[in-house]
Amino acid sequence: MELSWKGGSFVFLSELFDALNRKGAVIMIGEAQRLRGPLSREVRDAIAHAYDYGKNLTFVLTGSEVGLLYDLIGIGDCASPLYGRYYHDVAVGRFSPEESREFLRRGFSELSVNAPENAVDKIADAFDEIPGWLVFVGNKYIRKRDIRPVLEAAVDVALGELAALIDAMARALSIAGRRCASALKCISEGNETWSSLQGCVAEAEGSMVSSSVLYNMIKQLEAMSIIKDYRFLDPIYKEAAKKLRSSKLWGRINY
Repeated sequence: MELSWKGGSFVFLSELFDALNRKGAVIMIGEAQRLRGPLSREVRDAIAHAYDYGKNLTFVLTGSEVGLLYDLIGIGDCASPLYGRYYHDVAVGRFSPEESREFLRRGFSELSVNAPENAVDKIADAFDEIPGWLVFVGNKYIRKRDIRPVLEAAVDVALGELAALIDAMARALSIAGRRCASALKCISEGNETWSSLQGCVAEAEGSMVSSSVLYNMIKQLEAMSIIKDYRFLDPIYKEAAKKLRSSKLWGRINY
């Protein structure tokens, strides 16, 4: 299906949803928290319209940045067009160590790959029982059969994602992207208190960072599900943050 967003043949999302409702459909929006500005309002209005008039539609909104996804839906915001609508929340947390190993074993078995048990253990330990990384690494390992290049590939992917997150955070907070990057790098180096983080960022930036700016950065990183209590939730993101300044992406992060 191709949609026209401009010109004489453009379509409103609400009209599209009305047409799909006549047949019945499940509509999934991946990484929905990345919707920004007028588009996010249009999507929310269209979903609210479908909720009221489209009885044959089901919407699934997925996202890895839980706080921002809730902001998009408007939980607790009476001004949101989705306020008060029923939704079912499904949280996918970390696997247990044994669940991670069994997940990998079954995946390899389905592809007729005989992965040694020590490789399964290394992958599960290195990627901290995070389902998304286990899928990524399992697929890469099938081709490489060596965890080291797979780990490097994962860090490279995380570097690219961090650069995009830094850009989004800088725009949201109206601050320099390099300052956000410095905060991430400082947290990755073990600055787990307010004072040590503020001092580290100030040293990296060459000037003191105001308390309000630092507070807003921390809250935004928590909303993006990057950190909690000054610690990274994802060990691969932590390793990527350590390499921010030395990576080729550093020059692309806006001042």
